[in-house]
Amino acid sequence: MMNPLSDNPTLWSVLCLIAIVVFPASAQVNLTEQPVPVEEAQEASGPVFDENAIVRSYSKQFKISGGDSATRGTVANLVERTKLRLLALTADDDEWSIPVAIRLIGKQGDQVGLRSTAIKLNHGESGYEIQILVSLSRGLEKQEFERAVISALIYGHALGSKDEVDLEVPLSVPVWCVEGLLEAISWRKKESDRKLYNALFSHGGLYKLDALFGVTEADFIKIDAASEAAFRVSSGALVMALLEQPNGGEGMRKFLAQVPAFDGEVPALLRQCFPSLNLSQTSLEKWWSLQMADKASAPLSEVMSVLNTDSRLTAALQLRFRDGEEQLKEIPVSEWEALEEIEPALKAHSVGMAQQELIVLSYRCFPSYRPLLREYQKLLKDMALGETDGLSQSLQELASQRQTMVSKAQRARDFLDWFEITRARETSGVFEDYLKLKAQLEARPNLRRDAVSEYLDRMDSLFSPKDP
Repeated sequence: MMNPLSDNPTLWSVLCLIAIVVFPASAQVNLTEQPVPVEEAQEASGPVFDENAIVRSYSKQFKISGGDSATRGTVANLVERTKLRLLALTADDDEWSIPVAIRLIGKQGDQVGLRSTAIKLNHGESGYEIQILVSLSRGLEKQEFERAVISALIYGHALGSKDEVDLEVPLSVPVWCVEGLLEAISWRKKESDRKLYNALFSHGGLYKLDALFGVTEADFIKIDAASEAAFRVSSGALVMALLEQPNGGEGMRKFLAQVPAFDGEVPALLRQCFPSLNLSQTSLEKWWSLQMADKASAPLSEVMSVLNTDSRLTAALQLRFRDGEEQLKEIPVSEWEALEEIEPALKAHSVGMAQQELIVLSYRCFPSYRPLLREYQKLLKDMALGETDGLSQSLQELASQRQTMVSKAQRARDFLDWFEITRARETSGVFEDYLKLKAQLEARPNLRRDAVSEYLDRMDSLFSPKDP
């Protein structure tokens, strides 16, 4: 086969010349003389949010402005969740259509005020609008914000149920009503603590009804965390007692529609909205106490801790009997020899009461204690039958096992406390109320002008270290 390039030298020369011009040798290129490439600006691929935008919630009832986009989105979700929970609690349809405008003010780190939320009622050509002002100086305080949302929804429910409202008459939602609704919602969602009900019911500390109804917003701001918890639990028990009456949801809706503009005694309005109770002061307090007792009772599914189980076991292993002088005596099971001096029938009765206590304890005891309870039952049975050989030694062995379990439980608790303290990356918020109270006291110092206070102030200025 013939090669056309070898037969045509002129064509070969032309092609070589073109190659030299178009593709110069790499050895002849000086890289230091080449221009540095400039990076072209790239447009941001993520979404850009307008800081002044207004976010509307899912139901379109709430509009949120201010703050950053993440906070607005959080607020939109939180208000809708709170609203749905309130509707479910009162068995109501979504007819709460008065618009609510939420304005987020400031940023975290700003000066802290006495309150983080405030509610305003506006009226214009388009109708009513409720405005919630939220300070972000301490971030979004969830509990305080939920109070404001519940209050705004109650105002909206009252305004929506009337054609026209006299705005010269101040509207007010009782504090106990807001706190009670929030506590009832938390209880139904299993987010409340039954131990608070148990503590208040067992040891007292409940508000009286007159005192509960008389707490104002100004009073509620000043109370400490413990009093606030007691007030919330007491209010929640009252609201749940009302809701559990026949047609309780309907009665609660009527009550919420009238209470903001009501200017009379609260029990009178309750009797009007809950006619099935025929409420008097005594009957209302009775229903309230029954509700508190019901919520304080622990269910069988609630297992006690090791320490509580051991404490209850010690109380159960007490032998009670009457001696020859008909005096009631109580001795621990380790001193069983004292039973040998009484009649067999009384002895069997004393042991039987202890056995019954163990049966009750077995329902909720810590699982690892159930084998011990069975062993104690066998020993008590032998004691009642008079078969006491080796009884003291067996009781000592069970006591040793209990001590070992208690020691391990305490060590495990201490280790978990240490782990939580050393590995914590953020504060839990448990002491937020105490810090808030401290800030309030610092913002409003109580200056006394009596002679003793002025003398102590002078002494303090003399002995306090001065800055160099």
